[in-house]
Amino acid sequence: MRAQITLTVHEAKRIIAKGMARLPEIREALHHGRIFLKGGTTVSCVVEELVGATTRISGRITPKGAKTARDHTGGFQCVLVEKGKLISVDDCLAESAAKLSGSDVFILGANAIDLHGNAALMYGAPLGGPPAIVLAGLMGEIPNVFIAAGLEKLVPGSLVDIVGRVGRRGVDLSMGMAVGLTPVSGRIISEDVAIPLLAKVTSTVIGRGGLFGAEGATTLLLEGEAREVNTVFDIAESVKGSGVSGLPSSLEECSFPNERCSKHLACIYKKRGAKKEAPGKK
Repeated sequence: MRAQITLTVHEAKRIIAKGMARLPEIREALHHGRIFLKGGTTVSCVVEELVGATTRISGRITPKGAKTARDHTGGFQCVLVEKGKLISVDDCLAESAAKLSGSDVFILGANAIDLHGNAALMYGAPLGGPPAIVLAGLMGEIPNVFIAAGLEKLVPGSLVDIVGRVGRRGVDLSMGMAVGLTPVSGRIISEDVAIPLLAKVTSTVIGRGGLFGAEGATTLLLEGEAREVNTVFDIAESVKGSGVSGLPSSLEECSFPNERCSKHLACIYKKRGAKKEAPGKK
């Protein structure tokens, strides 16, 4: 049987989360070990799928550029799931990461992926902020690192070359905060990879983009036995209309003045002072 589905960016994030929840390493760690998760909207979907909670969203890309949250209080950005129990580790990142064993799991997102299996994270805070303290160390300590990143993050070229051209301190003008890129290593789980984790089907990307909310969407061809294809089709229908995942209070983006402004470089909104932010209007 062959079937065609279209997933918006937010729907694809839900599919990624559902697929990741089926991975043997994650299932084992969920019930008998630990899962360390660095927050982001896709990772928040994973946390929702695993334990029914959302994470605080800090950095994000919006129509105005690279932004952060207006409200950084409440909730948690980095979490530890230990034997099914959710624990906030924002105040003890290094200590919590040091307790992970070789069978535990680290899950993070990415702002860019390429066709060579590379991934990178944007950062707009000095030295990447507190999570960067443990990021590289975790990838060097445990083998089970999974990167939840949809195909909307796919960039042309090689990130090995791109990362070397980017540095937030070298940007003179930016829509929102200037960002740098730091490479991250792990198994990338995008929507086309997640779908075969849900049932015994093959998934082929046959188109990208669309209109009226489907900008950035992925259209895929599913092939397999009828029961398997229908299983995925039903799951795809179940996530239709999905919105952004994250602690609601953290979804409102920053504006000038903000307590984080001093840490952000080259931001045109900061340079313009209190002038109303209204892109597209004069």
